[in-house]
Amino acid sequence: MGWFTAPDYWLSRLVFQRALAGVYLVAFLTAALQFRALIGERGMLPVPRFVARAPFRRAPSVFQLHYSDRFFAACAWTGCAVSAALIVGLDSQLPLWAGMLLWAVAWVLYLSIVNVGQTWYGFGWESLLLEVGFLAVFLGNDEVAPPVVVLFLLRWILFRVEFGAGLIKLRGDACWRKLTCLDFHHETQPMPGPLSWFFHHLPRPLHRIEVAANHVTQLLVPVLLFTPQPVATAAASLMIATQLWLVLSGNFSWLNWITIVLAVSAIRFPHTPPPAAAPPLWYEVTVLGVAALLLWLSHRPVRNMVSRRQIMNRSFDPLHLVNTYGAFGTVGRIRYEVVVEGTADAVPHEESGWQEYEFKGKPGDPRRWPRQFAPYHLRLDWMMWFAALSPGYAEPWFGALVERLLENDRDTLRLLRRSPFPPDAPPRCIRARLFRYRYTTWRELRETGACWERTFVREYLPPTRLGTAAQRP
Repeated sequence: MGWFTAPDYWLSRLVFQRALAGVYLVAFLTAALQFRALIGERGMLPVPRFVARAPFRRAPSVFQLHYSDRFFAACAWTGCAVSAALIVGLDSQLPLWAGMLLWAVAWVLYLSIVNVGQTWYGFGWESLLLEVGFLAVFLGNDEVAPPVVVLFLLRWILFRVEFGAGLIKLRGDACWRKLTCLDFHHETQPMPGPLSWFFHHLPRPLHRIEVAANHVTQLLVPVLLFTPQPVATAAASLMIATQLWLVLSGNFSWLNWITIVLAVSAIRFPHTPPPAAAPPLWYEVTVLGVAALLLWLSHRPVRNMVSRRQIMNRSFDPLHLVNTYGAFGTVGRIRYEVVVEGTADAVPHEESGWQEYEFKGKPGDPRRWPRQFAPYHLRLDWMMWFAALSPGYAEPWFGALVERLLENDRDTLRLLRRSPFPPDAPPRCIRARLFRYRYTTWRELRETGACWERTFVREYLPPTRLGTAAQRP
């Protein structure tokens, strides 16, 4: 038992498992509350249409076997229930095999959602949750001490998350090498938080220190995860502190939180572990077999990291077992936002009294201060940020969004903060315009109360009526 398990990490496993279950709960809740408008039967990118052309081997999912909105909702809410059970420690009250099965149910359900989620689920933290969730199946419960090899693989994921992000920055935008990226990033990031305005206005020398500290945390500190204690604990603790700084600076869904969860698994908390029996042979064989598979699959992200053409956030297999990660290899200098407006006029013109739709998270009204949503993920708001970067990102779904706004579709309107039109009087026309946004200065904030200043750039989508194919932005 001595070589296979690490009793000193008993408490680390406990905290890791409960925290990971919390991330699962947020992910399933996000799916349950948003899927109908995004990928439902009448959604912008319907699952039935996707599975009709995507074979099971490319996108394994229970929804390949059957799909209905009611069945998807049942799966998502079941995922919430399983996550809640894991949070309160039900897996520790069950036999070892049953506890593993409970974790496996959460993983299979979320894999099924991600593999049919299409554009809405193309974010790196989806694959990260699945990769970490798969390993959690084999971490054991109170019957056995934590397996050494699984703890090592969790550190290996954390290393790839941080080191990959560090490499993509050095190889990407020159501002990371010049230590100037944070002069822009807090203003141009996908979804600012309530403190992002203040982060942006920090003195520029402090921004340089932030970038330099980021390079140290992502390129040097990850190596220390594989050193003896207490150095590994210190390295993981530093990563947690850095991630909490990022949590304060913006809304990045659960990316920062699951990175914190991973770092917890590398910390050795002072405690006296309870006595545990030797792990059963079937468990040892299973864990070692899975570990061998994952280590063999790791050659693909390693090759990617050493490549000069490193890519970010790519899954190399449909089960998302071993992936490559990275974030913000390029930082925008200017923030653009797509503003969607509607009018009740049958023949629209510039003086038609266009009224603006308000989104929950993305900037809109210059006087409305950003809110904190992470770890909850506002998928439509994030994709609107991408749509402003390039119309190509909007091509698969933006026309469908406009059509549903023209219908006053209830599920779509639930994704928004406010619709300017009553439920029984939908707009006659919808248009979209592109604006440049910038943070106001301290003086402008005091004088106007607005945190943003925006300037019209160009028409993004001309006035469109229901029954008319929405033109490409």
